[in-house]
Amino acid sequence: MSRRSGTGAPSQRQLRVGELIRRTLSDVLNQGDIHDPELNRLSITVGEVRTSPDLRVATAYVLPLGGEHRDEALAALRRNRGELRRAISKDLTLKFSPELRFEIDDTFDRMDETRRLFESDAVRRDVEGE
Repeated sequence: MSRRSGTGAPSQRQLRVGELIRRTLSDVLNQGDIHDPELNRLSITVGEVRTSPDLRVATAYVLPLGGEHRDEALAALRRNRGELRRAISKDLTLKFSPELRFEIDDTFDRMDETRRLFESDAVRRDVEGE
């Protein structure tokens, strides 16, 4: 399946599969079925999963509850990626089980920074002056 535009935007199939993986991974993490006590004690939110065009790689953007212990959460997820991959592949009907990669979801950090910028006097003057 080829992309319609050169924008690099994900295809509908990538979006659908990414959301399916996100929900399944969230369920697996919430159930605590992974054999790692350190991972099971962390409450991790899976904000988004982006897949490669061939669906062989899935990058999960995650954030531990409260935003604390980010490095610990990433290390635990990466250490258990094989078991997590097997656990989610049981529920997926894909030709290939994607390789899982994990990154911290910094969406909330960027929103806070944007909000802070808009509240600054200099930006407010620029916006209101035009």
